[in-house]
Amino acid sequence: MENINREELKDLGYSEDILPTKEEERKWSIGNFATVWMGAVHNIPNYIAIGGLFALGLSVGQVFGAIIVASIVLSVMMVLNGHAGSKYGLPFSMLVRLSYGTKGAIIPGVLRGVIAGIMWFGFQTYAGSQALSILISKLWPTYLTLGGDWNLLGLSLPGLISFLIFWLFNVALIYGGMEVLGKFTNILSPLVYIVFGGMAIWAINLAGGIGPILAYTGTGVEGNKVIIFVAAVTAVLAAWAAPMVNVSDFTRLARSTKDQAIGQTLGLVVTYLLFAVASISIIVGSEIAFGTPIWNVLDVVARFDGMFAIGISVLTLCLTTLSVNVTGNIVPAGYQLASLFPKKLTFKTGALVAAVIGILVMPWKLMENATSIFLFLNIVAGLLAPVAGVMLAQYFVISKTNINLKELYSGEGKFPRTKNGFNVNAIVTTVVAGVICLIGNFVPFFKPLYDISWFAGFISAFVLYCILEMYSQKRG
Repeated sequence: MENINREELKDLGYSEDILPTKEEERKWSIGNFATVWMGAVHNIPNYIAIGGLFALGLSVGQVFGAIIVASIVLSVMMVLNGHAGSKYGLPFSMLVRLSYGTKGAIIPGVLRGVIAGIMWFGFQTYAGSQALSILISKLWPTYLTLGGDWNLLGLSLPGLISFLIFWLFNVALIYGGMEVLGKFTNILSPLVYIVFGGMAIWAINLAGGIGPILAYTGTGVEGNKVIIFVAAVTAVLAAWAAPMVNVSDFTRLARSTKDQAIGQTLGLVVTYLLFAVASISIIVGSEIAFGTPIWNVLDVVARFDGMFAIGISVLTLCLTTLSVNVTGNIVPAGYQLASLFPKKLTFKTGALVAAVIGILVMPWKLMENATSIFLFLNIVAGLLAPVAGVMLAQYFVISKTNINLKELYSGEGKFPRTKNGFNVNAIVTTVVAGVICLIGNFVPFFKPLYDISWFAGFISAFVLYCILEMYSQKRG
């Protein structure tokens, strides 16, 4: 990494949180990266998404294949977009300037940190609070009857209390800092395997063995089989559309690029393999045993007999959801708001502001039925996949992995060709690619593109941005 004067950058108005990391701050090894995403895989919304795939009529083979393919694509994307973070120590809010310009970076920053980050934070917080409600109700049976028919915008009094308690847990972890978060995920990882492995064995026994689960064919889905499979892969990837964009917020802490590359690949592919076995066994096994479709993993937990089994399962679900909520949502939201208002907000105060807004978006509306989550996932993927396409095209194809940090922070120089701080090519690409992958939600003819929104957005953005930038360079 080239030498830069950090004090000079501070004089430009940048807080310590968004300066390139110092060498002594880079402590994350292969083990840290292998474990940091484990909780992000085994969390309530991911299980709900898999339950939704079965609710749509997919077979065990289709769902298993979709999960494995998605994990491979995901690990490649996380390693590639994390390269600049591990090489230069840059957070996402500054790295995105390379492709969008000093002022244009606000657009993807708001899409990821302010819109997607806060919406995901609210959704994950509500999902975790539902698990908390189950635990409290087992210890205090009358808890769920508190307030009678009273509700606030569709949320009952027990639901509101659980939501606020779980929200406070998230805020507490934010203020613990990134080192506390790293230790937290290291402790959590073994617990994840024990609990979800136990749940899978329980469900397999209920179903009468692994045979009935493997024989489950689903009700079937009409349409092109390739599109259906890619749509299933998209459903898994869409949950990661946001972390894929801002993964440099974590890789900037890596000891080396090799550490983050090996660590993330091992952590994601191996964990998703185990997740595939666990999620399919739990969801399909429970449906076979109870004779009714169960798309929400919390409904499975609620059927456990023993208090200890319920307690440890709910606790793990809460902790894994808490882990992914902080790493995948509040961390980027905090950095982004600190970047937007560098003289008024630090990472922690920005994260607190985001957490408050996360309450106001009424996230409980996103878990009303088995398929409502897919609308949310496709929209988030449609907003952020083009950003990932633009960033990778700029860094690997246009910049060839070379970044002048002094120019990047000062806003002076030739990165990229901008007009008043905006790279028009990047903005046009993002809008066009976004329309391509989301228009199918409004125009039936383009629905196949909407169903594979992440792939449609990423590929179209990568190709279009390369063409526009190369044309601009040729003209220049």
